[in-house]
Amino acid sequence: MLEFKRLTVRPKEVAASLIIVGVFEERMLTSAAAELDTASDGLLKRLMESGDITGRLGATALLHQLAGLSAPRVLVVGLGEQRKFDAARFLRANREAHKALKGLPVEAVASYLTEVEVPKKDIAWKLTQSALAADYAAYKYTATLKARAERVELREVHFSAASYDGDALDRASGIAAGVRLARELGNLPPNICNPAYLADQAHELSRRYPDIGVEVLERAEMETLGMGALLAVSAGSENAPKLVVMDYKGGSGKPYVFVGKGITFDTGGIDIKPAAGMEEMKFDMCGAASVFGLMEAVARLKLPIRVVGITPAVENMPDGKSYRPSDVLKTMAGHQVEVLNTDAEGRLILCDALTYSLRYDPHTLIDIATLTGACVVALGSHATGLMSHDDELANELLAAGETTMDRAWRLPLWEDYQSQLETGYADFANLGGKYAGAITAGCFLSRFTEGQRWAHLDIAGSAWDAGRKGTATGRPVALMVQWLMGQK
Repeated sequence: MLEFKRLTVRPKEVAASLIIVGVFEERMLTSAAAELDTASDGLLKRLMESGDITGRLGATALLHQLAGLSAPRVLVVGLGEQRKFDAARFLRANREAHKALKGLPVEAVASYLTEVEVPKKDIAWKLTQSALAADYAAYKYTATLKARAERVELREVHFSAASYDGDALDRASGIAAGVRLARELGNLPPNICNPAYLADQAHELSRRYPDIGVEVLERAEMETLGMGALLAVSAGSENAPKLVVMDYKGGSGKPYVFVGKGITFDTGGIDIKPAAGMEEMKFDMCGAASVFGLMEAVARLKLPIRVVGITPAVENMPDGKSYRPSDVLKTMAGHQVEVLNTDAEGRLILCDALTYSLRYDPHTLIDIATLTGACVVALGSHATGLMSHDDELANELLAAGETTMDRAWRLPLWEDYQSQLETGYADFANLGGKYAGAITAGCFLSRFTEGQRWAHLDIAGSAWDAGRKGTATGRPVALMVQWLMGQK
């Protein structure tokens, strides 16, 4: 991953492979861009007058060998209209700038975008978000690709912050490491990243960070505990289920417990999914991946709290042993659940994992899951769906999302929706019908978290970029780490 450093040298003297500066529309230069313009005898202004540099938000122009500069390259990124410039546009400019670096033979970059004023945001926020944007763009998936000849790649990013002496870049480095791990696990193919692989990765985390203890429950132990719902989902797969528990003991007091859905591949089971797009179902373990990423970040940052990460890891496959529509499953909590659709499997593994988590007497309990297509329909890819009966917790998580721009949107969890889960053959069903699917899934989980300070995060739309070249995003690691850093 990238190394982040604080920059105190002005653009004219900086010895980097490339300098990043911003310009607004209407031919308005930022202070750093103005310094480069002066050093190069007005070149930037001439290029803006000719239309070669527009200042349009996110548009980039790469310039070579500007006179009067030590750096051989300058990347100019558009900031849009100055009067509309805000946090979202700041992040967009950073992301587009670092995307433009891909393929360039640069090892060290000096960014002066952190000098640009962002309403209601301080230098620490700008440094953190700029660093995360840089690392996000620099990530490359290579695990199953043929080895390529070595070439010059970006290693360091220096951010202008002459008067700042805080730890924002260290925090960003910890969060970035967690996001990278979550993305890598999500991107791996399901023949590699299966339940056993996730268990191995937990042990690897424990080897790197001695403060993380690991326990892996096998099928026999889950049978003894009565995890009938989780085991039913796994019944059709040759890959044995695992319940992976990671316990970071960085402080005393009640733990913050996170439960991440780990369906390492989801065919839908007997209610099999359409073939088109089924390859994306390797991403159905991104809830578990985000919990792994969270544990990585928390351990790197040495947060003075106790955090427990639990990931029920199974594969949902069609087979002669698979569970069926109309089966009635007994959960660890003792509830009898009628299966109306075997593709509503995530809530079935989560309900037993949530019940298991109660033995830790959580301070707060949060589950993260690529749970429903209904959430994607409602919110698209921009926002994570958030549900909770606890207004204080919901507001804290929403605020953390706004700070990191890893945003969530709260959906209602009213008692009115619970009736949709009613059935004449069990205590309740695993499906609530055609309407409000994301909410009724949250209602189902709420029945296993009564009396808890609990929230549900549906990341079905935000966990990966859809399409053949789509990759895991690592969300909502940044949101969760930000929230944890604010806990006492």
